[in-house]
Amino acid sequence: MIKKGIILAGGHGTRMSPLTKAVNKQLLPIYDKPLLFYPLSILMLAGIKDILIIVNKGQLDQFKKIIPNGKNLGIKISYKEQLYPGGLPEAFVIGEDFIKNDNVALILGDNFFYGQSLSLKLRENTKLKSGAKIFLHKVSKPELYGVAKIGQNNKIIKIVEKPKKY
Repeated sequence: MIKKGIILAGGHGTRMSPLTKAVNKQLLPIYDKPLLFYPLSILMLAGIKDILIIVNKGQLDQFKKIIPNGKNLGIKISYKEQLYPGGLPEAFVIGEDFIKNDNVALILGDNFFYGQSLSLKLRENTKLKSGAKIFLHKVSKPELYGVAKIGQNNKIIKIVEKPKKY
């Protein structure tokens, strides 16, 4: 059962510059709250209450001003800094002490998830004892996103971040 979650809230948000020169894109407002609150809500809907947020070096204070420790939300939040962008696998390296031997859910801090039965699907997937589930979505401009290469039996072979050729 998955009881821990990691939100990867790094990156530089270059496509949103100059706004992101002053503030991390996950802290920019979307409707009535910072973008980060949306993936945080997804983890909470899945019943995950122990959450590590990985942020860019030097941005820890910005995040802690908005969500100090999660007590007011009934969850526990801790933080780690990412020294340089290293992709999705690095989140597991940075979070090694947090993860220990537990199963963990990783979610990107700048993604929205929605749809019918989303809460049910999330709760079902927290019951995984081994392996992994990755939620994918087709996009019209894959060169702007992380793209999964799918092999036999619908298994992901690799993920390429913002591929030049698709």
